[in-house]
Amino acid sequence: MASVQGCPTVPLSNGLQIPIFGLGTSHDGGYSHDAIVYALTECGVRHIDTAKRYGCEEMLGRSIRDSGLARSDLWLTNKLWPGDYGYEDTRKACLDSCSRMGVEYFDLFMMHWPGSQKPGRSNREMRADTWRALEELHEEGVCRAIGVSNFMVHHLEQLKEDCSEIPHVNQVEYHPYQQTNHVKEYCREEGIVFEGYSPLAKGQVLSDPTVLQIAEKYRRTPAQICIRWSIQNGVVTIPKSTKKKRIQENFEHCYHFEKQPAMNPGIGWPKKEVFVSCCDAISVTSSSSTSAHTGV
Repeated sequence: MASVQGCPTVPLSNGLQIPIFGLGTSHDGGYSHDAIVYALTECGVRHIDTAKRYGCEEMLGRSIRDSGLARSDLWLTNKLWPGDYGYEDTRKACLDSCSRMGVEYFDLFMMHWPGSQKPGRSNREMRADTWRALEELHEEGVCRAIGVSNFMVHHLEQLKEDCSEIPHVNQVEYHPYQQTNHVKEYCREEGIVFEGYSPLAKGQVLSDPTVLQIAEKYRRTPAQICIRWSIQNGVVTIPKSTKKKRIQENFEHCYHFEKQPAMNPGIGWPKKEVFVSCCDAISVTSSSSTSAHTGV
């Protein structure tokens, strides 16, 4: 597995390498300038995920500038809100997002949801029209990679039929309670990188008895266990936090694979095949927050 600044990466179909660990931002829980700067300068985080919907583009741009890191050293993902779907509006929204963040390009730019908020045309027509604009932005270098978020298999199939380029990435909710393995397998077969958000199930999985048992056995936090499980499944994983301590724990102790030092029994990470199967055994009891928005 290749790496960027020491973080393992996953290859996209166009040859780019996306860091397998990223830091998410969101309108939920607020925004912390200091936490972002800390993540970039002290923890080595190089992958930041945001969206216009989150309302923090300008603040995030300032945090990146204050970090002192070169733009070329970062992987920035942004997402297009359905209210901006359509060819002309998509182009304008992407350039406006670049302007708000003070950057000339995004490493990855995505459609945020498969459904459109605009009347008069079907969702499928709007997705195709929007995707055509993203393909052009990709060709122009404004978006180094283009993708989708919360797309199910039938959405991806329709896009493949309607457009000339398949997404480089599909980002969906992914954690032990919502594994969407059929979508993950489809993406693997089609050469689409599978990326997971909400790896902690919005905190629900942190009190799961199986997770707590594994965490106690290997002397890790429940969050580390869930993030490590996701990464070991080959999923690009983007937890979010505004707490410096949590960011440091999540990043420094979760993305290492071969680099894990030899430890005494009961302290180190379990072997991959054992660890993955243990977490896979967690019962799937959570309702899908994604499904309510993707049946279009």
